[in-house]
Amino acid sequence: MIDGIILDCFAGGGGASTGIERAAGRHVDIAINHNAKALAVHMANHPRTVHLHENIRDLHPRSVAPGRHIGLGWFSPDCTYYSKARGGKPFRDPRKAMRIRGLANSVIWWMRERRPRVVMLENVEEFSQWGPLLDSGLPCPVRRGQSFRRWHRRIQNLGYQVDMRQLVAARYGAGTTRKRLFVIARCDGEEIVFPEATHGPGLQPFVTAADCIDWSLPCPSIFTRKKPLADATLRRIARGVMRYVVNNPRPFVVTLRGTDSSHIGASARSISEPLRTVSAAGTHHALVAPCVINTRNGERIGQDPRVRDILQPYPTITAQGSQGALVAAFLARHYGGHENDGHPLDIPVSTITTKDHHHLVHAFLLKYYGTDQDPRLSEPLATMTTKHRFGLVMVHGEPYQIVDIGMRMLEPRELARATSFDDDYILDPIYEGKPLSKTDQVWMIGNAVPPAVAEALVRANFQQQQSRQAA
Repeated sequence: MIDGIILDCFAGGGGASTGIERAAGRHVDIAINHNAKALAVHMANHPRTVHLHENIRDLHPRSVAPGRHIGLGWFSPDCTYYSKARGGKPFRDPRKAMRIRGLANSVIWWMRERRPRVVMLENVEEFSQWGPLLDSGLPCPVRRGQSFRRWHRRIQNLGYQVDMRQLVAARYGAGTTRKRLFVIARCDGEEIVFPEATHGPGLQPFVTAADCIDWSLPCPSIFTRKKPLADATLRRIARGVMRYVVNNPRPFVVTLRGTDSSHIGASARSISEPLRTVSAAGTHHALVAPCVINTRNGERIGQDPRVRDILQPYPTITAQGSQGALVAAFLARHYGGHENDGHPLDIPVSTITTKDHHHLVHAFLLKYYGTDQDPRLSEPLATMTTKHRFGLVMVHGEPYQIVDIGMRMLEPRELARATSFDDDYILDPIYEGKPLSKTDQVWMIGNAVPPAVAEALVRANFQQQQSRQAA
């Protein structure tokens, strides 16, 4: 399908390579990265690829597979010094920032020295605003985008046709709303093609947050933690519980970041939609999904199961009254900004960053019958007392008591699933004698290109060649 070798620069966790291989039907030939941990993940999943542990600035293009033509070169240079995720903070070291922001010039070097037939570059949308920095470390407002335009013209001057577009991963089958800028350049006279969306309204359904979450994992109580949660986090959880548990019986995801109450619930999303962008800064989501649990004494053979879907009929109601507890789950995020009090689970996950800040939150509600409740109601929930410990809330006009709130971090596997990696993708290879830590796994996932998007781009731009070869 691809005539010539396939090169993946800044290979990271291997998302681009995975997508390319899905589309091309063969392995990536060469992967280059300066990060040994990233290469360990890539090597574990792409064993037939030649791996070069090199800084792309120091590796001369002519020294790599000399004499062989490059059919596809994929580049994903560091986005840290462009991304709006860092906020409006000035760069503490403007010279370092300018050096790293200039990594994209390495693409020019490869195009001049090796002339790949097709070049694809992925970066944050702010990459198009690349420009000089002031002495203060802030981007120069009047020269915003100047460096990018110069970079674009240099590619054209090398005889390449260039086009670019922002794509949202959820529209191509990933479970995240990660949006990135993709630049495609080619010198073979063929048309540059951006693939049509395959998922969304009127198309295939989105891969949702609920699809990516392992619902079998426990969600420990926030009240039994060794280190109490910060007050701001507790306030966000409380707002999410009220908005999405008390006042909305459907599962939802909340974003636990920011403290501005004026944006309460603005980022809440249903579990039937994809997660928001999964970025390299880490996981910032927590899950919330309503169900009904039976609170009677131990589950025995022949008895109704203690956990039921809220779409199924309610279990037998005895003379002792309601013995069910409403368990609601939502996704919370714990990083900067506003609009982070909720995220429903029926939409894609938001951007996964390189730091693990996504949390699954469960809120447990019991039907309230007064302060002297039947002690049996408390048995499934160790934190519950017979007193109305956490106060009363009204759910559809009925009084309920919040007896516990559980929260856990989303696991790397759940985040990888949202990014569109297969479940057999190795996230924890042995590195320096021990499995890669969860922190490093999340960093790899957050830095990775969603394979589904890379696959769609490669298919769209090499299908003409594939058709000719088949004929």
